[in-house]
Amino acid sequence: MNETLKVLETRRSCRNFKPDMIKEDELKAILRAGTYAATGMGKQSPVIIAVTDKKTRDEISEANRKIGGWGEGFDPFYGAPVILIVLAKKDVATHVYDGSLVMGNLMNAAESLGVASIWIHRAKEEFESDFGKGILAGLGISGEYEGIGHCALGYAAEPYNDPAPRKDDYVYYI
Repeated sequence: MNETLKVLETRRSCRNFKPDMIKEDELKAILRAGTYAATGMGKQSPVIIAVTDKKTRDEISEANRKIGGWGEGFDPFYGAPVILIVLAKKDVATHVYDGSLVMGNLMNAAESLGVASIWIHRAKEEFESDFGKGILAGLGISGEYEGIGHCALGYAAEPYNDPAPRKDDYVYYI
């Protein structure tokens, strides 16, 4: 089977990461793949914030936990040492789709390199808050951006589950 198709069929979301930091060359390759996602009219509306600093990662995790309503001590990023946050310019009509394609590229690129991933929501709420706006301001990012998602990255602490069977009525032909 073609390697790309194999990656697409075998990628699973990881909910238990080792604490080990991923290799720098792997991170750069994953980020590069994200920048090559298709975007509406080639406008490249998304931006990616790569969070590798543990203190900042933990602050973002705590903000996400509160938005999600989980109890004290829960980590919505499942221990992943790297968080890639995808946001996209609100004034581009395709911004949500553009950012979603970036997320897909990030997760599939990670899988191709043996790095586990999971898409975590609530980036929209985070970056509508003063906390998220402070992150953007600190990075010198101006304009109106919508948080699309977090791509949590790391090495899996346990093997993936088998995929669920594909439903019979997934594809229709005309």
